[in-house]
Amino acid sequence: MDDDPTEPVPSTSMEATPALDARTRGGAGPMDDRASGPAARTGDGESDVGQMSLTRRLRQPRTIISIAIPLFIIAAFVAINGEQLQKVPALILAANPALVLAAFVIFYAGFPLRGLRWANLLRGTGLRIPTKDSTEIIFLSWLVNCVVPAKLGDVYRAYLLKINSTASLSRTFGTVFIERVLDLCAIALLGIAAGYWSFRDGLPPAIQVVFAIGLVVVAILIVGLFTMRNFGRRIITALRFLPHVVLELYDRFEQGVFGAIGMRQLPFLAVLTGLIWMTESLRLYFVVQALGFPDVSLGLSGAVFVALIGSLLTAVPLSPAGLGIVEAGVVGVLTVAYGVPLPEATAIALLDRVISVFSVIVLGSIAYIVSKKPRGEGWIPQPDQIAIASPTSAPLSSSGA
Repeated sequence: MDDDPTEPVPSTSMEATPALDARTRGGAGPMDDRASGPAARTGDGESDVGQMSLTRRLRQPRTIISIAIPLFIIAAFVAINGEQLQKVPALILAANPALVLAAFVIFYAGFPLRGLRWANLLRGTGLRIPTKDSTEIIFLSWLVNCVVPAKLGDVYRAYLLKINSTASLSRTFGTVFIERVLDLCAIALLGIAAGYWSFRDGLPPAIQVVFAIGLVVVAILIVGLFTMRNFGRRIITALRFLPHVVLELYDRFEQGVFGAIGMRQLPFLAVLTGLIWMTESLRLYFVVQALGFPDVSLGLSGAVFVALIGSLLTAVPLSPAGLGIVEAGVVGVLTVAYGVPLPEATAIALLDRVISVFSVIVLGSIAYIVSKKPRGEGWIPQPDQIAIASPTSAPLSSSGA
C-alpha cells in the first residue's frame, strides 16, 4: 500500500511519504517538489518540519520539566556536598589541554563510523545513502537527544531521512532498532569483558549486579529478535481488532530490522560497532589522563567499563542525554568501585559530559542552522533516479547536503 501523503509526520510509526511520484517520474525532478515548500507535503497545510520543530519541542512543558528536575537534583547534590566539591572547578581548569583535545577528536571520530554503519544497514533495505549524509543526519539526531527527553532523536533521525529521500519511515525505524540492538549487545559484552579484566582480583557485589543485568539484557534481545522473526507477523495477524494498516507497517518495520543485517554483513558491522564504542571509552580514558590525578589508577579497562556504564544510562528516557542520571551513575561507579575521591570523580564526570553533551549542543545547533536537511531540502538521490534524471534536474546528481 502506498503511503498517504495527507497523513501527518509526528513521532509515531505511521507512514507519511511526501510526494514520491513527483520524485521518481522522469518528467519531474525533486526540485519541482521542493519548490512547493515543505508545507505542501501535508494535506492540512501544516508543515512536516513544523510538526517536528526542535524549538516547539523545547517549549513543551514536559521537556522543560525533564530538564528542570535533574538540574534541581544536581543542585541539591552540590549543596549537600558543597565543601568537597569546591575544588572541582580548579581541578577541571588544570586539565592538560592537549589531552582534552585528544578526547574531543576521538569522540567525534565516532560519528563517521556511526554514519558508515547506518549507511550499510540502510543498504540492506535497498536504500543507498552516502556516509556523509548519514553522518550528518545522525549528528543532528544527537542534538535532539541532548536537548529533548525520551530518545526522540531516534524518531527525528528517521524523520530527516524520510523528508530528504524516498525512504519508508517504518522501514527506517527498523534499521534504527537493529542498530540499537547492536549497540546494547556491544555495551553488555565489552562492559563484561572490561569489568572482569578491571576487577580480576575480585568482583564487588554492585558490579556483579551490573554484570547480571547485562547478561539479562542480551538474553532478552536475542529472545525478542527470535520471536519477531518467527512469530511476529502471526501475533499481529492474530490480533484481529487491529486495523490492516498496522500489519503493513509492521511488515515494513520487520523488513528494516532483518533486511538491514545479514550473515555476510555481520562481521563488518560487529567490527564497526566495536570501534564505535572504543571511541566512547577512549574519550573517557583521555579525560582521566588529562586531569592527571595521582591517586586515580583507572586504566584502560576501567575507562572502558565506566564509559559503557555511562552510555547505558543514557538509554534511560527520563531526561535529555540522561542528564543527572549519567553523572550520578559515573560518579557512583568511580567512587564505590574504584575508590576515586568524590571531587576527582565529579571532575571526571563533568569534563567527560562537556565533551559528549555540551559540545554536541553547541556544534549541533550550528549544524542545525546550516544544514538543509531539517528543512527537507537536502535531497538524497538514488542510483535509478540519477539514471533517469533529465538535464533540467541536474541537482539530482548531488548528495543534497
